[in-house]
Amino acid sequence: MGIMDAQLLTGKVMHKRLFPKQNAFQYGIYYLALPLSQLAKMPLAYNRFASLSFFDKDHGPCDGSSLDIWARAILREHNIQADGEITLVCMPRVFGYAFNPVSFWLCQDKAGQIRAVLCEVHNTFGERHTYLCAHEDRRPVNELSLLFAEKLFHVSPFLAREGHYEFRFDVHDDVFNVVINLHHEEGYKLLITSLTGKLQALTKSSLRYAFWHYPLVTLKAIVMIHWQALKLVVKGIKYMPKPEQKPQKVSTTN
Repeated sequence: MGIMDAQLLTGKVMHKRLFPKQNAFQYGIYYLALPLSQLAKMPLAYNRFASLSFFDKDHGPCDGSSLDIWARAILREHNIQADGEITLVCMPRVFGYAFNPVSFWLCQDKAGQIRAVLCEVHNTFGERHTYLCAHEDRRPVNELSLLFAEKLFHVSPFLAREGHYEFRFDVHDDVFNVVINLHHEEGYKLLITSLTGKLQALTKSSLRYAFWHYPLVTLKAIVMIHWQALKLVVKGIKYMPKPEQKPQKVSTTN
């Protein structure tokens, strides 16, 4: 089952590079799980500055327009009947600063089953790409689903754009687990990543706990990215200049 009410996700992000040299890290983090129909009712600031806030313009079309309309247009274009709630799982702005390496849009049917997941990826160059994860026959996506997508978007200067992603989503009750692995174009596994955690009701109290327990979470994310990049340089991993991004903004699993 998907997420029907606003939730707070607390857990851990893990990255492990396997080739040509190993490099791994893990850190605590929190995300918001926000049904798009409830954005105006959240217990945090909406489209205005605050210690914790959410801005429409940080996601989807990134122009402040309706996130629900944007997401449902993508679903219609790909013949996905996700006619229930769409829940956006993302980090908030903290003192006005936002950076979401990846956000997850859980697209549910009226029974609460997840029919598709939009993985919205942002890089540190201000660019974005969305991977639409769904079964070819459009059956529900669950913990047994394994979905594959060609890597089309350049994210890290230490990873080539070639290869393919492997996606797995396990969202039920209070569990939220996402695994995204990158395979080299020759087939071997290059990178393992995961976001694992527990869901609880999103309240002013739970937000206060997350705010103090995981301070400056969005700044922490960007600092960790650059710190790990420095470690890769020290380990002798080749730096790759950023290629011109492909014009395609949305791609699908196969």
